[in-house]
Amino acid sequence: MKLYNTLTQQKETFVPIEAGKVRMYSCGPTVYNYFHIGNARPFIVFDVLRRFLEYTGYEVTFIQNFTDVDDKIINRSHEEGISPGDVSEKYIQEYFTDADALGIKRASVHPKVSEHMPEIIDMIKTLEEKGLAYNVDGNVYYRVDAFNDYGKLSKQSIDDLKSGARIDVNDEKESPLDFALWKKKKDGEPYWESPWGQGRPGWHIECSAMSKKHLGETIDIHGGGQDLIFPHHENEIAQSEGCCGKPFANYWVHNGYINIDNEKMSKSKGNFFTVRDIAKTFDLEAVRMFLLMAHYRSPVNFSEPLLKQAASALERLYTAKFQMDFLLEFATTKSATEAEQVWIDSLAKYKNDFIAAMDDDINTADAIAVIFELVRDLNSNLDATSSQPAIIAGQNTFAELTGVLGLAVKEKETNLDEAVEDLIAQRQAARKAKDFKRADEIRDELLAKGIVLEDTREGVKWKKA
Repeated sequence: MKLYNTLTQQKETFVPIEAGKVRMYSCGPTVYNYFHIGNARPFIVFDVLRRFLEYTGYEVTFIQNFTDVDDKIINRSHEEGISPGDVSEKYIQEYFTDADALGIKRASVHPKVSEHMPEIIDMIKTLEEKGLAYNVDGNVYYRVDAFNDYGKLSKQSIDDLKSGARIDVNDEKESPLDFALWKKKKDGEPYWESPWGQGRPGWHIECSAMSKKHLGETIDIHGGGQDLIFPHHENEIAQSEGCCGKPFANYWVHNGYINIDNEKMSKSKGNFFTVRDIAKTFDLEAVRMFLLMAHYRSPVNFSEPLLKQAASALERLYTAKFQMDFLLEFATTKSATEAEQVWIDSLAKYKNDFIAAMDDDINTADAIAVIFELVRDLNSNLDATSSQPAIIAGQNTFAELTGVLGLAVKEKETNLDEAVEDLIAQRQAARKAKDFKRADEIRDELLAKGIVLEDTREGVKWKKA
């Protein structure tokens, strides 16, 4: 597998630190509100990367954090009249509601900042002892000038960053680039005890500390949205490598932005959509399909017509899935013919093509194209006369490939009309296969349910007796 590494700005062959195992960290949400469509993209991208790694035989330890200590959470607590802890717990549960609807698997661990204060404090103390951090009246800052590799991820020099930095009046920092590791307590805010007094951690230190605790000093893959490259991930590198003296992550993977109707998503423009808003109109699996139809590094234009196209494409997958379910239920031939066996063996081509697409920097767009080639093959080669082994082989191949992408996972919902139409279709298939006994059994089954059939030139009509 090749991954585009933001650190080296090129595709590289993926080689894990430990054979057969992958340690991966992806930045999770700040839990003060429902997450938006821009947040959904990295959640889905790294869910698929994890699924594919597991599909190809890796044991994956995947960490996605919850930022539950933050100014936004404090502000929301004042708005809602509840404690910051209650705000974060409320929106953690809301995250899982929307993530489940998007088909996102739970991480191996979802660590919370509030539960990792000892690790955060220990890391800051180490940075201070190494001369990489300094305390100013209870506020602790990272000394950027003391870390020689600062800017290597975002490809910016310290001099260029300084020339463009805003310098506040009475700023207590040594340099405008220095960033907070620990913030002195303010009235009305949650706080923890520390060697520098009561306070709370800065934003960047949390990911360094939680990654180190759960994955070790060097990890295989660190992921997130493109907007996190600077300053968040740049600062994570400075903290982690400054503390441990080792590379923090071997592969840095970032997804592209989402535009809304060809404009950058922004609250000020009024084109800001939460996943919960979209769920009022669309099934969220269609959102997943929409995002996977583009390469993860490409910018995506989010619009209702494009989302409808994705929903239609997803419906084609469900049609294929339910058709195979129907054929298998009423298949009467238990052994594959010689020709069918040749066809069954040919299905391996789709697995190979799918893996090749995903091996090329997680190219889900090409992988989906392979799945639709498979669907066309299934539609051409499976019908009422197909054997059970042929149908099962088609089902298994389809389920394998769609499963890696987390698509077509729901079961069919039926009402009375749909159930009757399904039985009529089964009766027609039985008659086509010259299984008149089964066709009569279905007619009797419907009659027992109070449904009367009438064969007409236009087809089969039915009514309640």
